Amino acid sequence: MKVIDKKAIRIVQAIIAIALMFGVYIRYNIPYYSHKVFGVSYMTMNNSFYEVINVELEKVVESHGDALITLDPALDTEKQIEQIQRFIQQRVTGIFVNPVDSQAIVPVLREAKAAGISVFVIDTQIEEEDLVDCTIISDNYNAGVQCALDMMKRRDEADIILLRHSEALSASDRIQGFLDTIAEHPQYRIVGDAECEGQLEKAMPVMMDLLATCGHVDVVMALNDPSALGAMAALEKSGVTNAVVYGVDGTPDFKSLIGVDPIVAGTVAQSPISMGRLAGEKMYDRLSGKTVDKTIVVTVDLINQDNIDEWSKTGWQ
Repeated sequence: MKVIDKKAIRIVQAIIAIALMFGVYIRYNIPYYSHKVFGVSYMTMNNSFYEVINVELEKVVESHGDALITLDPALDTEKQIEQIQRFIQQRVTGIFVNPVDSQAIVPVLREAKAAGISVFVIDTQIEEEDLVDCTIISDNYNAGVQCALDMMKRRDEADIILLRHSEALSASDRIQGFLDTIAEHPQYRIVGDAECEGQLEKAMPVMMDLLATCGHVDVVMALNDPSALGAMAALEKSGVTNAVVYGVDGTPDFKSLIGVDPIVAGTVAQSPISMGRLAGEKMYDRLSGKTVDKTIVVTVDLINQDNIDEWSKTGWQ
């Protein structure tokens, strides 16, 4: 009787082991089953903007009974390339990507295209558009223009510091829109600029260094709201009270300071809710054979003390 019990136990253990192995196989090899699997790699998840995009994208994917694998390269270009290569190896149905480096990612996207995988780029663009089925971006150039026009309306002249993320074309477009708008107005002077990758924790020390070398600043044009918050922290720590900061995003944190903290001039609102939803819907349109625009541009709006009451301060748009 004891021998039979031992055999039974071994049989049960074997069944459990096989079930576990099968479960792992399903988890990491879903593309071989009837459901579709998509992969997405954002430049960083240390930004609520991308968290909101991902939530909306996931809603669309799951509403079709499919799965989304979300990966975070933490602003590491090589890691993001490895993540996309992993998606290709897993034979996912489609890849969504928000590039850390718009140029460095081109070769791996060429691999994805060769493998017949649909590729959608979110929140920025790459130079070789033929590798991408659809690019969904905010009107980034216009975001910079709107910040510049608002500044020129409020200040007759200004010494300006720029906070950049040059490897991301979306961020570069914002700064370029700002620069082009003030180009023929010499009273608006760029006295300093630096790279900060759009991160609050990097923007603050960079801004501290700029304040030490530039001596005087009236306006900070930051590529996004997190870097604008880093600039604010540096200004406050340095005792600078007569400068103002512009951001781009429309984050709840930054909007809640408009009209409350005089350092905050305004932000240009993006809509991660719309971007995530559009990315998902257009991917399914593409897979069903419908024609999808090569580029979809989402409009942006300046939020300042004049219109902040028209916007929610507690959520994204």
